[in-house]
Amino acid sequence: MDGMVQIISSSTNMVSMLHPILFLLLPLLHVQSSSHQKPQWPLQRVPVVVPQQTEERPPPSFIGPAHLEVTSSCGPECHKEAPTPSYWDLRHFLSYETLHSNGQLTETVVGIYGFNPNMLKSPAAEPGRSRTKRQIFGHDGRFSIVDQDFLLNYPFSTAVKLSTGCSGTLVGNQHVLTAAHCIHDGKNYVKGTQRLRVGFLKPRHKDPLPNNSTDNKMKFQWIRVKRTHVPKGWIKGNANEIGMDYDYSLLELKKAHKRKHMKLGVSPSAQQLPGKRVQFSGFDNDRPGQLVYRFCKAGDETYDLLYQHCDAQPGASGSGVYARMWDRRRRRWERKVIGIFSGHQWVDLNGAPQEFNVAVRITPLKYAQICYWIKGNYMDCRDG
Repeated sequence: MDGMVQIISSSTNMVSMLHPILFLLLPLLHVQSSSHQKPQWPLQRVPVVVPQQTEERPPPSFIGPAHLEVTSSCGPECHKEAPTPSYWDLRHFLSYETLHSNGQLTETVVGIYGFNPNMLKSPAAEPGRSRTKRQIFGHDGRFSIVDQDFLLNYPFSTAVKLSTGCSGTLVGNQHVLTAAHCIHDGKNYVKGTQRLRVGFLKPRHKDPLPNNSTDNKMKFQWIRVKRTHVPKGWIKGNANEIGMDYDYSLLELKKAHKRKHMKLGVSPSAQQLPGKRVQFSGFDNDRPGQLVYRFCKAGDETYDLLYQHCDAQPGASGSGVYARMWDRRRRRWERKVIGIFSGHQWVDLNGAPQEFNVAVRITPLKYAQICYWIKGNYMDCRDG
């Protein structure tokens, strides 16, 4: 959020928006600037999740378009009351499928080591916490990032668009983190997944334009995806079950993107987040070709999911939810992806529909799994 007042541009007049934005950011900026109240990344050793056996599977069917909204009959209380998974459950959920660009499909069984069952405890709920409807209401709290200098620089440059219509975040030299439902509906891989591409915003004009030019339009440059990993916790035959806990996927590109990427981090509890806020940037469908940024206060949470009230539209699904906190080991501020925005969840609660914005938290086990997908060894994945 540092310097964000200088770079955010909304669809309304920038000058008229500056004062209320500054007002909203002051508490967070104060927390981050205070040497005595630095929000710190938790120090912890994460478990080990490594492949044990890989088998080839029949080529998949690519059926139906990607659904950019997730529906579920299970809300926060339902998730909290779900049975605690056993070691064998977790081993199954964290095993994964890999789809290669040539259509080959493999399934990998993993082993889990150094896992503490106490990690599965959900964060304590804050008394009196309420949930707000997800759809945009009153003033739209989203901001379009339109200045090329900021679009092409970190952290906004880490946001990418998928050819299936979702968003994603760069988390490695050739890796993109996104939502599983953007490429798989729980039963089948969606149309377009075999030839999946990732789009990077670039200036439309190769040479710099004169200072008085008003043509600041951008275009997408696309890179093909080499392989895609999806956890078996999502592929359970029904994406509307507790599989929402595993609504994440990692894409490996065919070539390096040459941009600075976001680091991966284990999700702290909402109470530990600076100002109890989360933030993310994505390509909402109602603002084509624009990168949309938002931040808001985190709401209810379970061990695997974070419920928040950020304004968002379809297309933002798969965006990396991130926070900026103090890294005690490196003695510097670090932004890290702590979750994946799953999207707008509809819950039928006793016949009355309720709506939530849901993000999948990067738990220690998920961190270990995703980090291994990126780095290919567990020794570089022990510190979350």
